[in-house]
Amino acid sequence: MTPTKPTLLIVDDDEEIRTQLKWALESEYDLVIAADREQAVNLFRERRPAMTLLDLGLPPQPNECKEGLAALDEILVIDPAAKVVILSGQSERGNAIQAIGAGAYDFLPKPIEPEILKLLLRRCINVVQLEREYRELERRAPVQGFEKMLGASTKMEQVFASIKKVASTNAPVLLLGESGTGKELAALAIHERSPRSKGPFVPINCSGIPENLLESELFGHEKGAFTGAHVQRNGLIESAANGTLFLDEIGDLPPSLQVKLLRFLQEQRFQRVGGRQEIKIDTRVIAATNADLKQAIAEGRFREDLYFRLAVVVIKLPPLREREDDVALLAQDFLNRYAAQNGRRKMTLSPDAMRALYRHQWTGNVRELQNRVKRAVIMADARKITAADLELEEAAGQTRATLRDAREAVEREMVESSLRRNRGKIAAAATELGISRPTFYELMDKLGIRRTGQEAGDLN
Repeated sequence: MTPTKPTLLIVDDDEEIRTQLKWALESEYDLVIAADREQAVNLFRERRPAMTLLDLGLPPQPNECKEGLAALDEILVIDPAAKVVILSGQSERGNAIQAIGAGAYDFLPKPIEPEILKLLLRRCINVVQLEREYRELERRAPVQGFEKMLGASTKMEQVFASIKKVASTNAPVLLLGESGTGKELAALAIHERSPRSKGPFVPINCSGIPENLLESELFGHEKGAFTGAHVQRNGLIESAANGTLFLDEIGDLPPSLQVKLLRFLQEQRFQRVGGRQEIKIDTRVIAATNADLKQAIAEGRFREDLYFRLAVVVIKLPPLREREDDVALLAQDFLNRYAAQNGRRKMTLSPDAMRALYRHQWTGNVRELQNRVKRAVIMADARKITAADLELEEAAGQTRATLRDAREAVEREMVESSLRRNRGKIAAAATELGISRPTFYELMDKLGIRRTGQEAGDLN
């Protein structure tokens, strides 16, 4: 079955331009053509095109932008997410920028270069598809969870499958992943799915407690074991009896405690600090780290025998930048959660916010996304969260730079291909591209394309 072509509405009062656009685009798009505002708005309402190319100078005032801007306003009232690309002459550049501020997706200067236009439209189609997927994810969001974890990407499905397999066993698990990837949530999911779910889940951050206190926190102490030990105190290992002990940032565990933890893992026995009595505890140990433990072993900072005791099963949590399919799902869940908490229901993410979310690299992973959405819900002035509210303006603004890069890439490909076909002859290549030889030289210099010496002979 032949795929359906996306619908493109062209609005221009110049018949020659309409014809040129039709020839350039009809193979890729289902074209709908209008010559004035009323016709454009009616066709948009009827056909709901994926994109619209809009000239600002429309009758009855073709030398002004009033009709074009009015058409843009009416189209955006019908569909606030509509993708409208403004076609503008050099004298209309200020009006085109005004149209961007009013909600247009982008603008292109006349005369229009077909390859640049096609590239922009393809990029626009990708954004339309992303937004459709986001709306679908938003609709399905409530069912895309696993315990308290969210994810529909292939990598997260693999994580969920591993958790299901290991949860029913008593095997120690080592969770690997960057900070903010959800290692504690994964540990909690293992606990909740295990036969120990009715027992306690006891987390401890091995890097968050001073070394001189960490042993006492883990193993407890006897009365009088050290200055200030006025009473006997049970440690976290005892607190996790018949449950799960989660040791986060295990790579920061001091060497002296690595020995004592290894003995506990081997025998399920330990002594409190200052004590002599052997205490036997049945608890499952799940460890996590964002460090490279194999490198730490090679450098003598982590015991190899402890690593193998902890890493009976290893589960890797992917960074958010490798699970693009989950960005919208997570963002919407955080938005719903924090909007409800702050009494700001019915908040939504704007198209520019969605573009920014997908472009951002997420070095802080899910935690960074969570914090940005939470802050945006609190600080946003309107119900629609923008890229600026997420403090992602720079990412949202990359469209301009990206289009300039794309234009240069197209120019470079055309110039270099023409030179190859014409064996380096400048005059022939310039004629093929429909430009003068001086203009061809200017393009070569701008793009950094080295002249080969063929030009001397080319002048004859």
